[in-house]
Amino acid sequence: MIESKGKAFRRLLKDEPYVFTGGVYSPLDAQIAEKVGIKAIYLSGYSVAMANGWPDMGFLTQTEVARIASMVAGAVDVPVIADADDGYGNALSTMRTVQEMIKTGVAGIHLEDQRFPKRCGHIAGKVCVSREEALGKYRAAVDVRNRLDPDFFIIARTDAYGAVGGSLEEAIARGRLYADAGVDSVWAELSNASREPAIEFAQAMRKTHPDLPLSFNYSSSFKWSSDSNPLTFKELGELGYKFIFITLFAAHAGMYATWNAMEESVSTPVTRIRLPSRIPIANQLSSLVPSLALTRAGAQLLSALADTGGTGGRPPGRCC
Repeated sequence: MIESKGKAFRRLLKDEPYVFTGGVYSPLDAQIAEKVGIKAIYLSGYSVAMANGWPDMGFLTQTEVARIASMVAGAVDVPVIADADDGYGNALSTMRTVQEMIKTGVAGIHLEDQRFPKRCGHIAGKVCVSREEALGKYRAAVDVRNRLDPDFFIIARTDAYGAVGGSLEEAIARGRLYADAGVDSVWAELSNASREPAIEFAQAMRKTHPDLPLSFNYSSSFKWSSDSNPLTFKELGELGYKFIFITLFAAHAGMYATWNAMEESVSTPVTRIRLPSRIPIANQLSSLVPSLALTRAGAQLLSALADTGGTGGRPPGRCC
């Protein structure tokens, strides 16, 4: 029997000291991540929003995000965890969101407790819904999961620490309530790279929910490199943060490479463009996606058409 993606992700969290991944925003990013050995994929909502020309402030709809999640999940064999924002509405909307995301083939999603319009967790002015409203949404999400796919993984993200009127104590209280509601993991969105909040939150959660895996955003918005004693992935894993991700990982890498390459093509007078040596050539790209096999199958079909008076194409195996 084929193992479900949700079950595969749960097994990873159980077997590994921690699971690290860099956030992606497209099927190709996901395939690159899988190719280099990443064991699970994180589909970043911020990155998906930027890739579609929008800020991360609730502009994309549930169906748009589900469509992209479906393409990413279908492009790789490793489990995918997708950003489902705030569930795109109230508890009823959240129920449909879970149902639609299960259909995409992703292993799980995370849902946050922000008030609509939600925003990136590191943008000032975010506001959380009441505890009661948030609990209603998480209970609704868990109910749909239990009915349709018990292995589907649900992460509850609380933005209470950095929200208007929020605090670490509120984040801890919400984290415990969400865990009691039946979610599979809790993520407290922090506001900076300080060690203390991450440690205090993990220790508090461990007192009441010792077996609950926590999730951690090792945000590229924070200045980890300038911290004299930054938290390491190993430390985070030991604290109970079993799923660790850098949300904008692929977006930052891709934007950096594209910006520099484009800028060089404009600023440097050349007779032909010289691609950076680390950019994959066509053959390497073909190994990531089924383009070569599809091209050969298409060529065979076109060849058959040519035999009956149709038009042919390029020889099998020739692409670009």
